[in-house]
Amino acid sequence: MAKVDWKKADDRKRFWHSTSHVLAEAVKELYPKTKLAIGPAIEKGFYYDFDTKPFKPEDLKKIEKKMLEIIKANEKFVKKDIEKAKALKQFKEEPYKIELIKELPGKKVSTYTNGKFTDLCKGPHIESTGKIGAVKLLRVSGAYWRGNEKNKMLQRIYGISFPDKKMLRQWLFAKEEAEKRNHLKLGKRLDLFSMQPEAPGCVFIHPNGMVVWNELVKFWKDEHRKAGYIEINTPIILKKTLWEQSGHWDHYKENMYFTTIDGEDFAVKPMNCPGGILIYKTKRRSYRELPLRVGELGTVHRHELSGVLNGLFRVRKFTQDDAHIYCTEEQIEQEIINIIDLVDKFYKVFGFSYQIELSTRPADAMGNKKRWDMAEDALQKALKKKKINFKINEGDGAFYGPKIDFHIKDSLGRTWQCATIQLDFSMPEKFDLSYVGKDDKQHRPVMLHRVIYGSLERFFGILIEHYGGAFPLWLAPTQVALLPIADRHVKYAEKVKKELEEADLRVDLDKRQESVSAKVRNAQLQKIPYILVAGDREEKEGTVTVRLRNGKVVGAEKTDEFLKKLLKEIKEKK
Repeated sequence: MAKVDWKKADDRKRFWHSTSHVLAEAVKELYPKTKLAIGPAIEKGFYYDFDTKPFKPEDLKKIEKKMLEIIKANEKFVKKDIEKAKALKQFKEEPYKIELIKELPGKKVSTYTNGKFTDLCKGPHIESTGKIGAVKLLRVSGAYWRGNEKNKMLQRIYGISFPDKKMLRQWLFAKEEAEKRNHLKLGKRLDLFSMQPEAPGCVFIHPNGMVVWNELVKFWKDEHRKAGYIEINTPIILKKTLWEQSGHWDHYKENMYFTTIDGEDFAVKPMNCPGGILIYKTKRRSYRELPLRVGELGTVHRHELSGVLNGLFRVRKFTQDDAHIYCTEEQIEQEIINIIDLVDKFYKVFGFSYQIELSTRPADAMGNKKRWDMAEDALQKALKKKKINFKINEGDGAFYGPKIDFHIKDSLGRTWQCATIQLDFSMPEKFDLSYVGKDDKQHRPVMLHRVIYGSLERFFGILIEHYGGAFPLWLAPTQVALLPIADRHVKYAEKVKKELEEADLRVDLDKRQESVSAKVRNAQLQKIPYILVAGDREEKEGTVTVRLRNGKVVGAEKTDEFLKKLLKEIKEKK
């Protein structure tokens, strides 16, 4: 059995899937009447589903202890292919395994045995249980068999494991840090947004959150204007016939919302592109207009099951920072390079590094293979010209074209898929788009679909956790907290506040009759970047005493000099 290379996703899954067998063995030893379901590796760790009475917290401790005994025994994982008839007898006491065996193709099935425990499994596995250096069971939740609410509710135990204890300690520390930065908790504490039962999967953005939102939008609009984009806005509800023409009806209708108006069927848009195409078609287009870069901060709705909704990260209504570029085939490569450069510029401002993946033709693709091959080749050429390393995801493209995905890495080392570039030959064909070429004949443009933030709501949530709520100055809801020491200093503090606000800074003047230390503590909890104290000396010298939210005292500074520093910091978006 090959050694586990932790950098490889397949090796990590092999390791975690092997640990799920150790979990199942431990549960069966401790609770012999338990019936086994399935135990796959997931993105971070593993789980196993059991048909048994609900587990208690103390049960997890017992199970984990038993797992460590199995790991210490260094049991080898041994694969065996057996006839289905024999497997049905072997697993006769396991109804869920019987169901799976009957559905599997072929005359044989594979099993894996470690110690006295045998499970139905196609593998692969690591060499032995002894290769597992550390394991931690995380939580228990309910899960319907096969995800169907009509089936029985099972007990799902989640866990994580690593080759050594140091890696587990690092992971637990990162998990603890992530919990401190949880955007739902910080969103409430910093009064940024809320989720309400009256609108499941939809975000209510509060005044503080709107400051951050508006700054993100302003930055987006400014940079897109510089990059040669024009901006449009299209309706949220459009006729069903449009979605049939675009192909969304055949490929995406289970994720869409519908309504009837004046006896006609309409759909709430899940994507912005068809509406933008209608604008393109409003007049005769010339090659001189191309590339035509059209941006839209469009509100879209997509049906998500209630069980997968997750704060700002998974919602039903969101704003997508779409842009559609109409260009000639000769312009494709340069336009892709331009988008990559724009994405890079954005992500550097927020302090994100990123990796790139190229996703190719899926099984339900629209259009002919020749066009797809041409599109995939164009994306690869652009990436290679930029000398960018990228991974290929076979069959993971959108139904209308291949795509480039950007996976950003945040301050905790977690990755998020945000920006995407999709090359589309199909939509211009479906909508009969054209432009007049140099030869005065009609030609078909190519469409590039792209986003940078992706969903603004999701990007907002990522930023909250990335910064731990301590936004950089240009994004901070309140940029400066002004704290007069006593009532007699309020007038001077109001004068300073006016000067700062005239320079468009967001200032909070705390006139409460509290101690300065209490006011400072409150400003720090609100993660306000600069905290200014004003007393007798400051009033006499025309200064403010500057403190930072991390507790550092900078000292006295002239108000006008302090203002210049802040404006420079905002302009540079440090």
